[in-house]
Order: sequence, then C-alpha cells, then structure tokens
Amino acid sequence: MKTQALISAGAVLAFGATAAMAQPQQPDQTPAAGGEKERCYGVSRAGQNDCAAGPGTSCQGTSTRDWQGNAWKYVARGTCVAIQTPAGPGSLTPIANR
Repeated sequence: MKTQALISAGAVLAFGATAAMAQPQQPDQTPAAGGEKERCYGVSRAGQNDCAAGPGTSCQGTSTRDWQGNAWKYVARGTCVAIQTPAGPGSLTPIANR
C-alpha cells in the first residue's frame, strides 16, 4: 500500500516538473529584462549593451563603441524603432556598417 502511494506521488511530481519545463519561453521575457522587453540594436553606449556585440566580444558590457549596430539592449516592447541616437534610430535587427 505504501509503495503504491509513493509511486503515485512520484508520478504526480514528475508530471508537474515536465509540464513546467514544457511552458514556452520567450527569450526576451527574462526576469532580468523585467518582462515585456525586446532587443533593440544600435542604441547602447560603449560597454552598456545587454549582449551580442560581435566578433571578439563575449556578451554583456562588451560593445566597443557608442551605438554599435550589432550590440543590443533590452527596451520596452514597441519602443525600439522610435529611439533616436546620434547615429540614427534603433532597430529590431542588427544594423550593418554602424
């Protein structure tokens, strides 16, 4: 009787863990990003990017120049292309030649 109860409890726990892992994750909705955020390229100052700063860089804080086109920063969803920098507007995709 105890064995059956333990097996049932284990099955319930395993199902719950599997269901939690199966929830779709949106990569730009991380706790660190604060929820409804999107990646915006070309809007960060040197060393202030959230990630993706091109060859020779590792990630966060590694952009080498202001408004670097292949470095992104998290911004509120829907605001990226409205952000104006001295080099031009933000972009939802990497900006070549910036």
